Amino acid sequence: MIEVQNLTRIFRTYKKQPGFWGGVRGLFKREFEEIAAAKDVSFSIREGEFVGFLGPNGAGKTTTLKMLSGLIFPTSGTARVAGFDPTKRENAYRRLFALVLGQKNQLWWDLPAIESFLLLRHIYGLPAAEYQSTLDELVDILDVRAKLNVMVRELSLGERMKMELIAALLHRPRVLFLDEPTIGLDVVSQKAVRQFLREYNRKHKVTILLTSHYMADIKELCDRVIVIHKGIKIYDGALDRLENADGSRKKIIRFIPADGAFPETWQSRHGATTRDAAEGKFTVRVPRENVVAVSQEILTTGPVADITIEDVPLEDVIAELFAAQ
Repeated sequence: MIEVQNLTRIFRTYKKQPGFWGGVRGLFKREFEEIAAAKDVSFSIREGEFVGFLGPNGAGKTTTLKMLSGLIFPTSGTARVAGFDPTKRENAYRRLFALVLGQKNQLWWDLPAIESFLLLRHIYGLPAAEYQSTLDELVDILDVRAKLNVMVRELSLGERMKMELIAALLHRPRVLFLDEPTIGLDVVSQKAVRQFLREYNRKHKVTILLTSHYMADIKELCDRVIVIHKGIKIYDGALDRLENADGSRKKIIRFIPADGAFPETWQSRHGATTRDAAEGKFTVRVPRENVVAVSQEILTTGPVADITIEDVPLEDVIAELFAAQ
């Protein structure tokens, strides 16, 4: 469904010198720098896949989505989505995909959402019966029927995001690009949006490319992830393989010793140990094969009030992946 080969986008930016005279000098001699927002990025996505697109701020995720949407042109490389070249911006292609930007609104702020939906119906030329059927399905799944006639500016952030998703899906796109769809939402709203996206993907086999800084989104929705850093793709594969990468071949043991049972400078012989003085909690990060040995070491050293063994958070695994580049 999506085929990307050596996609590159370079932005040329003006470097202004500070102060008044810096601005004056810039009138006669300007200094520019080139920044590669995406550099030789290649990947392919099959129809119906739900793929996570990860990277720190400024990594090039949104730039890549905008190139795939035809909003900006690549400096070099090619992209094909369902056989279309996004740079040509053909009407047939624009009816095939939808782009949802978590920090941008496509709904009219001072009108009820239903008015924007009716406008989109005419933009896409949707038959009345097809439009109403799709709208009813989306409204019921997202449970926002009572809010259709409320001004968009009076909706909560979670309700607005639900309306944005409805607007994006009214024409039943085959490809959906999601850029931080749960940003700023509370836990309940995040869960509702994730559940909707998961069910919609399963039911309609829509190809979805999702960027998010919330690892809960990625873990619950995506079996595959693409990781991009400084515009360069550094990982493309199964999420569980990423979770079992070098950084996650370790476990984290946290324990709170009984009063006075452990000296403040206590260190495990098998792993890096840190202590939270405020909570009196020790944290030991150890290879998986040493978990039993460290647990025995802790319990034989002295009594403990509480002990837990956890996997390394996915956020930490990805952070280590970035740091290694």
